[in-house]
Amino acid sequence: MTTFTDVAPILPVRDLAGALDRYSRMGFTTTRYAGPDAYGYARSGDVQLHLAQSDAHEPLTSSVMVYLYVDDADAVHAAWSVADLGGHHHPPHDTDYGLREASYVDPDGNLLRYGSWLPGHPATDA
Repeated sequence: MTTFTDVAPILPVRDLAGALDRYSRMGFTTTRYAGPDAYGYARSGDVQLHLAQSDAHEPLTSSVMVYLYVDDADAVHAAWSVADLGGHHHPPHDTDYGLREASYVDPDGNLLRYGSWLPGHPATDA
């Protein structure tokens, strides 16, 4: 049986240069693909997102969702809220499943939910 070792969601974007700039301001290291396709990469530590320009992409009908586990959801929300990213920010709140969670919908309609485990949750012992 094959073992999966990593995952990199591909997010559709209408303007690759603008998306690379936005994700850079979000704290990711961004790189444009050197080939002929309008494609790029956003990386932070072991987390990576791929960005693919799609001229036919319609943000209002996007159903792309990614969950990012972070050390401090409040700090991420504070940083992203002041970074002039466009899109929509939803502030952190405690969930009944043990996460402090928030979300950001980028201008391309991609939903990035992010959360940090609340103190005392079994996942914090891992």
